[in-house]
Amino acid sequence: MKFIHAADIHLDSPLRGLSRYEGAPVELMQSATRRAFVNMIDLACQEAVDFIVLAGDLYDGDWKDYNTGLFFNQQMSRLREANIKVFMVLGNHDASNTITRQLRLPDNVIEFSDQEAETKYLEDLGVAIHGQSFANKAITDDLSANYPDAISDYFNIGVLHTALNGRNGHDNYAPCTIPSLLSHGYDYWALGHVHQREIIHEKPWIVFSGNLQGRHVRETGAKGCSLVTVEDGQTQVSHISVDVLRWQICELDASEIEVAEDLLDKAHSTVTKALESAEDRPLALRFVITGTSPINNELHSNSERWLNEIRAVATDAGLGKVWIEKINLQLSKKSEATLGEISNFLQNIPKENEILEALSTEFKGLKNALPLEARTKHDPDTICRLLENGVEELLMARLLVHG
Repeated sequence: MKFIHAADIHLDSPLRGLSRYEGAPVELMQSATRRAFVNMIDLACQEAVDFIVLAGDLYDGDWKDYNTGLFFNQQMSRLREANIKVFMVLGNHDASNTITRQLRLPDNVIEFSDQEAETKYLEDLGVAIHGQSFANKAITDDLSANYPDAISDYFNIGVLHTALNGRNGHDNYAPCTIPSLLSHGYDYWALGHVHQREIIHEKPWIVFSGNLQGRHVRETGAKGCSLVTVEDGQTQVSHISVDVLRWQICELDASEIEVAEDLLDKAHSTVTKALESAEDRPLALRFVITGTSPINNELHSNSERWLNEIRAVATDAGLGKVWIEKINLQLSKKSEATLGEISNFLQNIPKENEILEALSTEFKGLKNALPLEARTKHDPDTICRLLENGVEELLMARLLVHG
């Protein structure tokens, strides 16, 4: 027996974060969730799976028009021709009171009730599938508490849209615990709602399949569905990527870089490596530039130029398959390197007569702005004496505290 577990498809939800950039793949961004879904349907047909379970959020809220529903029905008809059934629960984004437009589903699609937990049987396979849909967007009760115990002599699957015991970035809907899920005695829990793939437990299996397609930079890495194979009493779970565009965050450490142009070389190399790991998918990248370096001030003071230089390098390295979503400068404006330059300058002042004379002239103007009681001589000899008496250490300490 073989089946696919998928969730959080969010049909017709566009990708976010690239549309404002020149050359961004607008058509791909608008159709990515559909294309990923088609890839999953293709996989189901190629693998000749027996059925598919969808663990909620097939849709991204109410349909803009009937085309979303028509597209889904068309793909379900393809599965019907391949004799593949689909069992689905509704999640918070496609709850019963959220989707106002309705189309009659093809007869190979079974939607679980939102009033109570139900069990559907595939007698020829010896499979029992248990599930309950969301009646409304915000379900704060533990739906799994009302799921029946495992049916003896069947392979039992629980389909549930849930935050489990809480996951960052996800509303705590239909909360439950791992022990409570295990207590039902099921062989496999097909979970949805959390967009990051996660295997919670093995033997029996509790799995978040993750979403089919990352939609913004907070949904990075490979996205797809779980292909579950049951043979001779053994269950194997494999992740299959079906996404059409991938998101990634790349950190560029500028700590060892002394010339801004060298950062461009590092960006080029980073893009090349990212593309190699993307399984031939287009990439949307966010660069985060970190570290302390002599080029910090240059990058901050001429940020528009250098950010666009990095974009140009990424475009060149990406061979038309990489777009920069954003570049974050997270550099310290007072780096250790900059403080070192200041320290070196102060130590060399007594040796440079021209610098001493220039500072004396500068201090004369500053002195006139001070109260009479604070005015002192600032001739070259006074400056040298102050440096010998700890002014450098005092200044460096103040810079470190306020940097």
